[in-house]
Amino acid sequence: MPFDGKAFVRTLPSSPGVYRYFDAAGELLYVGKAGNLKKRVGSYFLKPRMEPRIAAMIAQIARCEITVTRTEGEALLLESQLIKSLKPRYNIMLRDDKSYPYIYLSGGEDFPRLAFHRGARNLPGRFFGPYPSAFAVRESLNLMQKLFKVRQCEDSYFRNRSRPCLQYQIGRCTAPCVGLIDVETYREDVRHAEMFLEGRSSAVIDELAAAMDAASARLDFERAAALRDQVAALRKLQAEHHVHGASADMDVIACRIEADQACVSVLFFRNGISLGTRDFFPRLPLDATPADLLAQFVAQFYLERPVPRELVLGAPIAEAELLAQMLAEQSGHAVAIKTRVRGERAQFLQLAERNAQAALTSRLASRQTLGARFADLARVLELEEPPRRIECFDISHTRGEATVASCVVFGPEGPEKSHYRRFNIAGITPGDDYAAMHQALTRRFRKVAEGEGARPDLLLIDGGSGQVAQALDVLRELGVDGVRVVGVAKGPGRRAGEETLVLADAGRELHPGSASPALHLVAAVRDEAHRFAIGGHRRRREKARTQSVLEEVPGIGARRRAALLKAFGGLAGVEAAGVEELSRIKGIDRGLAERIYAALHG
Repeated sequence: MPFDGKAFVRTLPSSPGVYRYFDAAGELLYVGKAGNLKKRVGSYFLKPRMEPRIAAMIAQIARCEITVTRTEGEALLLESQLIKSLKPRYNIMLRDDKSYPYIYLSGGEDFPRLAFHRGARNLPGRFFGPYPSAFAVRESLNLMQKLFKVRQCEDSYFRNRSRPCLQYQIGRCTAPCVGLIDVETYREDVRHAEMFLEGRSSAVIDELAAAMDAASARLDFERAAALRDQVAALRKLQAEHHVHGASADMDVIACRIEADQACVSVLFFRNGISLGTRDFFPRLPLDATPADLLAQFVAQFYLERPVPRELVLGAPIAEAELLAQMLAEQSGHAVAIKTRVRGERAQFLQLAERNAQAALTSRLASRQTLGARFADLARVLELEEPPRRIECFDISHTRGEATVASCVVFGPEGPEKSHYRRFNIAGITPGDDYAAMHQALTRRFRKVAEGEGARPDLLLIDGGSGQVAQALDVLRELGVDGVRVVGVAKGPGRRAGEETLVLADAGRELHPGSASPALHLVAAVRDEAHRFAIGGHRRRREKARTQSVLEEVPGIGARRRAALLKAFGGLAGVEAAGVEELSRIKGIDRGLAERIYAALHG
């Protein structure tokens, strides 16, 4: 039965809330919010003429659900949460799964450290940010090393030093690991670093200038000269921030729409300092305007992120006051949304608009190139149409240790990173790549066989005929049909552009050549799978090595462990040493040497 929208509207209350439209198959079409549900939902079914986009959606509606809220602000918040989690087809969808990085200052230690941090902020200490990119965080950490010399090394490295490291030698650390600075002096450096990260650089300069005068008065000219250089560096940096920064905590947001693609560019300013810019490419329904895009972007983007006190937008948006009120309730401070600006804000807005246009132009050009590569791949592989979903598998390990398989996914618009997967391989002979590939493919395609996972049109395997045979065996065992399997084997000399494509179904090999757009696409997908596998393998290996085997040996404390590592040049050297060599180390008797050897060799 067709959905009777007029009859449904008569049953609705006049309360604020959220409405959801579904099609006949139960797929969510659209999520919207309303200050008055009866009036808002009624506007879809009682108007004689609608925009083409709205009319196309209404024709598909088979069911409508509502959720009543206490206020319109609650409805706006619930709408943003549902759009982000359910991804309706006709809503503007911000695709930004990547968490934002912070600068982390550890707590509960005599000698805290500064570090790059991404993820949950549940560690003891303070977090400064978020920053728009990892590059911005590393730039700031590099600057902090030069100005305040607070350590940035890992705790495991810090605890096992017997002499100062290179950072001390080049003047970027005060070597607290070996006691070359006392706790009180180090804490003063940490306090100044905190003040700087909070934007109180002027107060830091005043304190350092006073300390410089005091050092000069007591004739400690070496200390006074060091403080003078630190003050000069801070004043220079402050002058640069005055030129490039803003006078308030704010984000400047501009957007551009062209050829059914959209780009939103955000400039971040905190504590008068520019933290850089970041570009976003939301999924765009038909006929969306810049105002629609900005309203949805702001609501979704700041749903789970700290909100600055000021937002400068490139176009006026509907219900700006309501949105500002919701963000203020969420953040605990007043939030101003501005569109008509002058002075420095106007200049920053122009800069954001230029960034958005440049990023969109680059993406459109890249999209055209990618489309040509997909079309050429269909021609080379003799497919009826270009593949809609390509998956590629690769294996990474170090001499059989911590084996990880990766699966990356590419579509017509490029990598689909939310579908990437890693598989920790276990229960095989170390170094057996065939068994590792068989296990990873079995785990991936078992879900397809059960009707859960998406089925790829093209399956790329990093390897030759042996690895391709593993893929065919898995698909045959699980009864999965309709997947084209192609192996990507390295060419002579392992040079890029000379790869061989091994066609599983035709039993032949292709050599497209370095000028082939199809091979460029295949190589890009293969390289991405390789990068993703290596990253997972390294993290798994580092996690396994976080605790040294030596720490588990009774009688081996920090001092003896450091002596062993120093004498043999690291854990690999200790593993290669025999009982006699181990027992020659000061503090290691023969009984302890035998226990060490047994622990390292099973």
